[in-house]
Amino acid sequence: MTDASATTARRPGEQALATLGLGAPDLSPADASPHTFPGGGRWRTEIPSCEGPEALAVVLKEASRLDVPIHRISQGSGVWMLTDAEITEMVEATGERDIELCLFTGPRGTWDIGGSTRTDSRGAGLRARGHDAVAGCVEDAIRATELGVKCLLVADEGVLWTLHRARVAGILPADTTLKVSALIGPVNPAAYAVYENLGADSVNVPSDLTLDHLTEIRRVSGAPMDMYIEAPDDLGGYVRMYEVAELIRRGAPLYLKFGLSKAPGIYPYGHHMRELTLATAKERVRRGRLALDLLARHGADGDMAPLGSRLPGTLQRFDTPS
Repeated sequence: MTDASATTARRPGEQALATLGLGAPDLSPADASPHTFPGGGRWRTEIPSCEGPEALAVVLKEASRLDVPIHRISQGSGVWMLTDAEITEMVEATGERDIELCLFTGPRGTWDIGGSTRTDSRGAGLRARGHDAVAGCVEDAIRATELGVKCLLVADEGVLWTLHRARVAGILPADTTLKVSALIGPVNPAAYAVYENLGADSVNVPSDLTLDHLTEIRRVSGAPMDMYIEAPDDLGGYVRMYEVAELIRRGAPLYLKFGLSKAPGIYPYGHHMRELTLATAKERVRRGRLALDLLARHGADGDMAPLGSRLPGTLQRFDTPS
């Protein structure tokens, strides 16, 4: 289905530019994504880099103050950087508000002893190096889901496929969702479709993809897409607020991720970074308010998925070994 509200929404500066003879070409309905989230809606929201219960409390308080609707809150340091009590506190706080909590799984190449990630080529990146790293990710996944976490963030294709198989086999709860990290996000439709088939329930694409790239992806896959509207500096620092309406029109079903540029990295988080982490958590919510205000001013804020919705709908999967 084509979203009429997205195609008729006012574009930035449209009336003034048309008066000056500088109007933009009409939008093509062929560019619009035909997909939605199950149950309706074309976009959801996500606040990333929420590294523990204290940061979570800041996010929830600021979201209430600024009236920012939140579907998902994600963490980047990893399950292993949180105690059981901290995970339980986060699960309970998000559960009370019907927000999905997503925690990152296990070891990753940028933190272990492998030297290739520190070369100019950044060889292997965040992928799980060796059997033990995969095992660590599985251990994190089992521990987190036993504590009530329903969404797991992964940065390795093998880990993704292994966790999907574990979900099919009943080792992980059937309603566990698997989210692909922006740090390995696909940049073409063929790769995007592979991630969907490996078990991804949402896929974070790099924020430097063009609008045409999003349309190309949507011609082969309806799997939910995550995209930083403002990306952290280590992911490029892109700020695409004025494109939000068109990103939704092209990329739906789309999670709008409110990151923060010009801020130091905080992974892996510890209390030595407390003040920075709490300050940036608060500002991410404010950035979300700014993006949502832009949508509203352009008449493109309709079609948000219902709060509390989290499942991705029916997706394509490779057959799992019996």
